[in-house]
Amino acid sequence: MLELSPTVPLQPDLDCPFEERTIAMRDGLKLYCRDYNPLAGGTPVLCLSGITRNSRDFHRLACDLAGQGRRVLAPDYRGRGKSQHDANWRNYRPIRLLRDVNALTHALHLKHAVVVGTSLGGLLTMGLATLRRGFISAAVINDIGPDVHTAGVSRIIKYIGHDTTQTDWAAAVRYTRIAFPNIGLLADGDWLELTQGSFVPGEDGLLHVAWDTGIAKTMAAGARSPIPLWLLFRSLRHTPTLLIRGGKSDVLTEETARRMQVVKPDLKRVTIPDAGHTPTLNEPECRAAIAELLAAVP
Repeated sequence: MLELSPTVPLQPDLDCPFEERTIAMRDGLKLYCRDYNPLAGGTPVLCLSGITRNSRDFHRLACDLAGQGRRVLAPDYRGRGKSQHDANWRNYRPIRLLRDVNALTHALHLKHAVVVGTSLGGLLTMGLATLRRGFISAAVINDIGPDVHTAGVSRIIKYIGHDTTQTDWAAAVRYTRIAFPNIGLLADGDWLELTQGSFVPGEDGLLHVAWDTGIAKTMAAGARSPIPLWLLFRSLRHTPTLLIRGGKSDVLTEETARRMQVVKPDLKRVTIPDAGHTPTLNEPECRAAIAELLAAVP
């Protein structure tokens, strides 16, 4: 039986508060989740991060949406952020993560949600649409599609399989700038924010990556969806959906994005020309498109 831990006091992080929740999965592993504006009515927003990313990536978006009266939930998958690591790296397969996300929505008593999925989170959004018909009121798919370009996957596997420890935050920022040259960030504060979601302080005084490096083994093993990804995408055919693409993305090609529009003619599309994989969702074009999507969801 799923266990929902008592809510801890509100956490002042940057410029808006949130509640921290811990949800126990059926196998006993505990997942962490940020809960912004938890008492808000209306349709909540569920934010699903990329392969090694975590809830911190959505903080600015969540603050804005919470300020507009939305409840926003951002979980950390197993092996990421503040969630527990799994002793068995095979449990980092996307199908296991999908089951976790589904279990989390039930534990939090979510009947409907707008789902924002970045990279892997976008694939999980498609899977959730298949698994829970009618659950997703609207979807944002950030720089991912049913055809995933192999160049981007190879690049990701190379850096996530190693704990690239850093001596301090300045060194970590320098490393992040080199590791993500095409992400499209300009301000120093943006780079620091991205870096703080990538590393965590260790007991040895060094900064360590904020994910279990065993995740790379899952990717290298070539985990496949039991259902073709194009069929998963078709599960969103009746759902208002926004597709965001980085113009320099090496994961979502323009060809795949165009094919997605053919499959779903009402698909809304936004391209961020100077961004690679992935746009941060803090870009003005992204915010405007997300606001337009949410305006139609009470």
